Amino acid sequence: MLVYWLDIIGTAVFAISGVLLAGKLRMDPFGVLVLGVVTAVGGGTIRDMALDNGPVFWVKDPTDLVVAMVTSMMTILLVRQPRRLPKWILPVLDAVGLAVFVGIGVNKSFLAATGPLIAVCMGVLTGVGGGIIRDVLAREVPMILRTEIYATACIVGGIVHAVAWDTFNVPLEQACMLGMACTLAIRLAAIRWRLKLPTFALEDRQ
Repeated sequence: MLVYWLDIIGTAVFAISGVLLAGKLRMDPFGVLVLGVVTAVGGGTIRDMALDNGPVFWVKDPTDLVVAMVTSMMTILLVRQPRRLPKWILPVLDAVGLAVFVGIGVNKSFLAATGPLIAVCMGVLTGVGGGIIRDVLAREVPMILRTEIYATACIVGGIVHAVAWDTFNVPLEQACMLGMACTLAIRLAAIRWRLKLPTFALEDRQ
């Protein structure tokens, strides 16, 4: 139940991030709704299509889709209000959602009888896929292609999850919690201390 409710929170926060970006770009209400929903469910959709393990998750259970749509519409209505949330709220909730999505992605991959490498890839894809689609639609450089410690946190957390279950025979639920805690800790540390990855730059010699 804890993972379920964290998943709902993550879905809502990812939807909000899509709506806020759409607002900056002055999209119409339909465009805002599309960007919010795509951000929330895009990663899991790509994962389920890649695994080819039956209908995608929001077709079998539309709860996440409904949460994304309702959150997007509520954000459209309320974002103009003068009340402002502290700046740290959304990044922290986003980190929680990211960690949960990675854990769910790794779990679903193992349940589909894949190996550890594919499980980690599916976990990362679940975590960052929606954001990639959001940024591409908005004509922005995706966050995972910048110096933010975002995908790196997903990779490390996914590896911890996969190794704990596949190598050390930790029960899947406990391995999932361990991986999520690792992803969350790395992402929160990056937010708190503004940690960045080194850039790769080539000199243009003429």
